[in-house]
Amino acid sequence: MTGHARRSGAMADGLTIGQAAAFAGVTVKTVRHYHRLGLVPEPRRDGSGYRRYGSADLLRLIRVRTLAGAGVPLADTADLLDADPERFAGALDGVRRRLTDQIEELTARRDTLHRLAHGDRALLPDRACEVLARLAGLGFRPDYVTAQREAMVLTRALIPEIFDDFLARLELLVDDPEYSELVKLGWEARSWHPDDPRIEELARALAEKLLADRTLPAVPEDLRFRTDAAARYGVVNHHREDEAPAVARLNALVDARLRAAGIGLPYR
Repeated sequence: MTGHARRSGAMADGLTIGQAAAFAGVTVKTVRHYHRLGLVPEPRRDGSGYRRYGSADLLRLIRVRTLAGAGVPLADTADLLDADPERFAGALDGVRRRLTDQIEELTARRDTLHRLAHGDRALLPDRACEVLARLAGLGFRPDYVTAQREAMVLTRALIPEIFDDFLARLELLVDDPEYSELVKLGWEARSWHPDDPRIEELARALAEKLLADRTLPAVPEDLRFRTDAAARYGVVNHHREDEAPAVARLNALVDARLRAAGIGLPYR
């Protein structure tokens, strides 16, 4: 009986801010923040100068905490607390839509992290990753596969108009043993002298192979007339050339043969 009376007396006197915060499931700092925003009125003080929270104060605090926890911005909370049921439901629908958008955005971020954990899949589509895997499986050197991966990323970012054609050319490569051997030889040419006569012969063979399917090397006409088209194309087509002067000459000879055959490649 004495204990019950003590508890009743404590509630009759009101709760301290620490008790109110604990009962509502928030921190004292949060309660004071709600006071500053005007969401929860500051209660009366007792004879000792301490604020005492009654049941109405606690109810208001719990409602604010619940709305905030549900994603309602604090700036909108005050109006909602005093809204009629229809307006309250409408406001909650708006919060629900915002939360749905946030969930979708977070899901997309999570999926990107998942793809990053699996190598190229964050930057490249599955079709491109499959081509890279096939190149590795056909015995192309790891540094060649890496260079093609980098070229894919650059193409997709700088000139997405030709990304599908670029993939199609690589798919031709993995499906054509003769073309594969020519490309492997071209990668070996990195160690050749730039004036090696074999470079001209290899350029002729590569150009003929590409021209055998006229759709593959084509560059969209609208891209060719863009003022920065040559710069974008050059970044991709001449990626890593500075590491191998012989390959730079080989690429230049192949490009020259393609242009001479009517393929509209941008000039550097």
